Amino acid sequence: MALRRGWMLFPLPFCSFVCIFLKTLRSSSYASFPRRYSLYQTSRNILGPEVQTFLEENTEVTNSGNLTPEIQLRLLTPRCRFWWERADLWPYSDPYWAIYWPGGQALSRYLLDNPDIVRGRSLLDLGSGCGATAIAAKMSGALRILANDVDPIAGVATLLNCKLNKLDPLPILTENILDSELDKWELIVLGDMFYDEDLSDRLLQWLRKSIWTHGTKVLIGDPGRPQFCGHNIQNHLQKIIKRTTRLHPA
Repeated sequence: MALRRGWMLFPLPFCSFVCIFLKTLRSSSYASFPRRYSLYQTSRNILGPEVQTFLEENTEVTNSGNLTPEIQLRLLTPRCRFWWERADLWPYSDPYWAIYWPGGQALSRYLLDNPDIVRGRSLLDLGSGCGATAIAAKMSGALRILANDVDPIAGVATLLNCKLNKLDPLPILTENILDSELDKWELIVLGDMFYDEDLSDRLLQWLRKSIWTHGTKVLIGDPGRPQFCGHNIQNHLQKIIKRTTRLHPA
């Protein structure tokens, strides 16, 4: 998919919304956050006010055209300058966080509709992007949440989106957690992460280790990308919900 002129984003069909439950091997108890992480509690701690101002001026607040009208998000839409502008004029890394991808929509909708899945539990939102699924988890009563994305701009967007939804800032980790020591989480959620074969292999190994070590439950949202449907992770999955709807990302 091209985000109008210049933006090359991951190809995906905006018609099939699939939420998958990765089988858990044993139960686990809630654990606190590891101290070695630098968890950002306020937007002042990430990059600075000029980044926030730029995002506020170049995104649109919207809660329409997706599966979760309860959640307001700052996204790139056709009414934004950079939907049409040359990609090389965007001053930061590619804004993948600025699209509400269908796998993330399905996960967020599922958590909002099934709050017992997360209520009172610890949750890691892996590849959190705009933070929608972490926000849905907070709205559904999750006790501890960590939103993780390697792009620090996504962290700023997540904190701005928390403010939009009248939530306290969520803890943000902007480093590759797959390279870190494995920690205990009761639930890991990840949407639209199976877009690359090598990354898919790493994700499978990391998720299996988390399940075996801590009994973590894993929810995966994906619209049916070939890298996901053709991957051997399918041997470990149980489909729990499928939505077939014609929607656009913003």
